[in-house]
Amino acid sequence: LTRAIYNLIADQFEGLCFLHNVRENSIKYGLEYLQEQLLFKSIGLKIKLGHVSEGIPIIKQGLHTKKVLLILDDIDKLKQLEVLVGDPGWLGHGSRVIITTRDKQLLSSHGIQKIYEAYGLNKEQALELLRTKAFKSKKNDSSYDYILNRAVKYAC
Repeated sequence: LTRAIYNLIADQFEGLCFLHNVRENSIKYGLEYLQEQLLFKSIGLKIKLGHVSEGIPIIKQGLHTKKVLLILDDIDKLKQLEVLVGDPGWLGHGSRVIITTRDKQLLSSHGIQKIYEAYGLNKEQALELLRTKAFKSKKNDSSYDYILNRAVKYAC
């Protein structure tokens, strides 16, 4: 869903950054790495940071005049938000930040007020989506119904 939104509105921004799997990558590579990725993807700045405290002023300085689209996927710790986008003032006017997380409380703790919750598809919606993607039509040969129903049952 976030990738679709990103692709739909990306051309409206001066800088773009989609940080995938923040939870996993912060464990694997560290928060400095994520700051480096943010700076490189959004403004083309290639830099090696020794500590997250070094990255904060560079992010502020580099992005505060730019209209950027920043997507942070799978945030699970408040510290991740604090070092990547500590305050809306870090980004230029018109910037947008989209955060995906399994912990709604994390967003509230960071002072985020506009929270949208995504809901899964019900069985009928999932079947319609599968038919449309698999057969490029909402109608299909009824001989496929059994396997489509099994696939949806397995996925849901």
